[in-house]
Amino acid sequence: MNCRHCRAALSELFVDLGTAPPSNAYLSAAELQAPEQYYPLRVRVCTACWLVQTEDYTRHDELFAADYAYFSSFSESWLAHARDYVTEVVGRFGLGSESLVIEIAANDGYLLQYVQARGIPCLGIEPTASTAAAARQRGIRVREQFFGVALARQLLAGQEAADLLIANNVLAHVPDINDFVGGFALALKPAGVASFEFPHLLRLVEQVQFDTIYHEHYSYLSLLAVERIFAHCGLKVFDVQELPTHGGSLRVYAQRADRGQRPASAAVRALLERERAAGMSDVEFYRGFQARVARLRDEFLGFLIGARTAGKRIAAYGAAAKGNTLLNYAGVRADAIEFVADRNPAKQGHFLPGSRIPVVAESQLRVTQPDYVLLLPWNLRAELRVQLDYVRAWGARLVTAVPALEIL
Repeated sequence: MNCRHCRAALSELFVDLGTAPPSNAYLSAAELQAPEQYYPLRVRVCTACWLVQTEDYTRHDELFAADYAYFSSFSESWLAHARDYVTEVVGRFGLGSESLVIEIAANDGYLLQYVQARGIPCLGIEPTASTAAAARQRGIRVREQFFGVALARQLLAGQEAADLLIANNVLAHVPDINDFVGGFALALKPAGVASFEFPHLLRLVEQVQFDTIYHEHYSYLSLLAVERIFAHCGLKVFDVQELPTHGGSLRVYAQRADRGQRPASAAVRALLERERAAGMSDVEFYRGFQARVARLRDEFLGFLIGARTAGKRIAAYGAAAKGNTLLNYAGVRADAIEFVADRNPAKQGHFLPGSRIPVVAESQLRVTQPDYVLLLPWNLRAELRVQLDYVRAWGARLVTAVPALEIL
């Protein structure tokens, strides 16, 4: 395999998580009678450009199908994050009724609803029919397509170049990262701004956040790699912010390299230097991650075995893709975790891929009163501790397995 960006041969293994079905391929009851398609989940490091990337086994149009079940609006903290972001960028970049904001991977309209509420014209690009339909129900205009150079040219032909082009938690999801970023350089107005958010690889490695690795995430990104990819594709990074979301993310602002006039902030230089100081431009930084992941898995399995041996009942909360990576890598099935509760009706009545643990409504927690509730979307721990505080009424404890085993 060659690097998706620079085409150098990939020989350095970052981590091997065995085999698993795609993490968002939830099963219906009828599908339990059929076999599942499993794919290797291996990640390699490009020692030429430092892009960390999964091996190629699946097509993106298979992973992001019409019935895609991830809807952004079920997290109150994520909605607050989106609302605050819109407030910030509207003021910072002077957006108004004459501007055009385009969001790539607009999902169910979780963010553009706040743009629209301010009277700013907006357009969502969203390839999955289920979430695109939800966005349209909010009155948001949506094009149901994958984004890249071809779609950027269509937008230009329709005189829809963007003042602000947003890509939150999608840069890691694209198999052809050069085509995707190249589309941004085309679709921006001369003074336009592109905004990207993605989990920070530095935090992933430091905190052993291996469950954020799954087939839908083709790339794992440092600012070192992103700056190089952007420059190759006609974009120039001018600012970066570190965010707490998803266990630690970056928000990167970029402009057209040929027309942008904004100087690079001190934050860009400081973070690049910190990444270099951490060793992210040295292969030794990436070695040893496999052993750390295995230790975390073994601690998690030890907890499950001990709890079951003691006669305790265990449920989970949040049918998140990251949870499926954890459960499948650890080999956990429904005999260890009885069910996973989730607020999303699109997931309820289905079963987790691989583990085949049933997904039920949150009300089932009160009915069964388990002794432990495992928080699979641990990045939402603060929100979920408040939301699920009622389980303490019957003596239940909340548990996280990543980035460390902790009984709360």
